[in-house]
Amino acid sequence: MNARFCACLLLASLLLLTCFVRAAEPLPIFDAHMHYNLEARATWSPQQVIALWRHVGIKAVLATSRPNEGTLDLMAQKAPDIKIVPFLRPYRVQPDRHDWFVNPEVEVFVGKELRRGIYRGIGEFHIFGKDADAPYMIKIARLARAKDLYLHAHSDEDAIERILHHAPGVKLIWAHTGMSTSLDKVEAMFALYPNLVGELSYRGDLEQDGKLHPQWKRLFLRYPDRFVVGTDTWVTQRWDEVGQLIAFYRRMLSELPADVAERIAYKNGFAMFGLQ
Repeated sequence: MNARFCACLLLASLLLLTCFVRAAEPLPIFDAHMHYNLEARATWSPQQVIALWRHVGIKAVLATSRPNEGTLDLMAQKAPDIKIVPFLRPYRVQPDRHDWFVNPEVEVFVGKELRRGIYRGIGEFHIFGKDADAPYMIKIARLARAKDLYLHAHSDEDAIERILHHAPGVKLIWAHTGMSTSLDKVEAMFALYPNLVGELSYRGDLEQDGKLHPQWKRLFLRYPDRFVVGTDTWVTQRWDEVGQLIAFYRRMLSELPADVAERIAYKNGFAMFGLQ
């Protein structure tokens, strides 16, 4: 066995070992639905949040907090390995979620927050049915389209369609992909609205008998660039479940082709916001 052959054999072994190591690495995650709300800030420090993300392999987050200072606190950590995409949440306090779209004080608040010039979207906000015809909702949708911002809406399909009618072409992340909207309706809406992105937290039907639901699998394969995952840490105890939630997503995504799993896990989020 000559020296050149031995060197080639060693190189091939190293390359094979590198492939095995990479295969063993957990799938990176872009968390597209994260709240660092007032209540959680009393329990979880920004440093603890960053450490948790590192531990579970979250590489980037879409941050939407009440109040927005929660997001600013996380950004102030300047963690080089965690990318934070700030969204403007139109809630000063919890009760704002019920009437933000008709509350003139919220309109003043949102206008002031937008002047920071840091936000990549508006939301997560809650709005349902014909409330999406409120003049301020229409204004927000058209503003987002004009400024190339995303909307992040926790809404039923009726409200989503109204928003998209008011501002055709606006980019919209559908929190929970409707949560309880039928899969047939989800499929129909994704065919109709190319700027609609589905976020998957709290969709209780993602799995069926311990396996990825066949209709969801069909949707992911048909629209691999239009789904993202999220933890939705909307209450403080949800932070204790982040590791389990990420493990669930990785298990679910493992049933998809590797390139599709990577897109939904993190590449779609990175592409949406121009992250590297």
